Amino acid sequence: MRSSGDVLSAAKQAEQLRQDGNLYFKKDRLGAAIDAYTEAITLCPNVPVYWTNRALCHLKRKNWLRVEEDCRRTIQLDNSSVKAHYMLGLALLQKEKYGEGVKELEKALNLGRGADPKGYMVEEIWRELAKAKYLEWEEASTKRSWELQNLKETCELALKQKHVFDYSDTEGFVDLTGKSNQEELEALRQVFIKVAEADTPKEIPDYLCCKITLDIYRDPVITPSGVTYERKVLLDHLNKVGHFDPVTREPLDPAQLIPNLAVKEAVQAFLDRHGWAYLVE
Repeated sequence: MRSSGDVLSAAKQAEQLRQDGNLYFKKDRLGAAIDAYTEAITLCPNVPVYWTNRALCHLKRKNWLRVEEDCRRTIQLDNSSVKAHYMLGLALLQKEKYGEGVKELEKALNLGRGADPKGYMVEEIWRELAKAKYLEWEEASTKRSWELQNLKETCELALKQKHVFDYSDTEGFVDLTGKSNQEELEALRQVFIKVAEADTPKEIPDYLCCKITLDIYRDPVITPSGVTYERKVLLDHLNKVGHFDPVTREPLDPAQLIPNLAVKEAVQAFLDRHGWAYLVE
């Protein structure tokens, strides 16, 4: 059993190794950085940052298995680590585990927004999440399109066969039967057009878009004057331009902003039905 002095000495050595690793990383000496972080982990295995730093080196090398291992260990130590959930999400996506990867990215995004809504990582995480969601939708959309096309062809064939039978039973009413068959085929075509609408890109409704960026909301907040904005964009305005509402020009402080949960839920419902909208971002 180590004495308190030994523990302090080990912690000091580990911290120095972390700093060395950071220096190596900045110089793109990934092997040396990994060695330094590994030594730090050996001395102090319960410090989350040593694991995430090493995971970042593995990510640079695209060693996704090692990224996953280090991030999972970090999360065991600190489930609130934004970087660990983010990098784990990327690693899972590389393994084509889209559902699990998206969940980890969503966790990272929520944690990141809570810690620093204007931080660079929030933007970075959102973009990776949007790409993953779009790929997830694209895969499902392609499958749906193929299934719908097969179903449409089967239904058209059934209607044509029905028309042949009707023709044989109504010798004196050929024109009437032909017209009825064309109407049925057109009605069928309209049904399949309607079904395919959800997967057809179109203009996003204005009420789901920020008045400043005109992009679909990610993290909408509402001001006392009742206007909704994208949080990061509005905070940038308040910091750089002035403490007033961009639309109403009324005085506004960041503490007065309230999450617009109704709009956020509406945006998520729209994205769940129209995954193509993630590409807009």
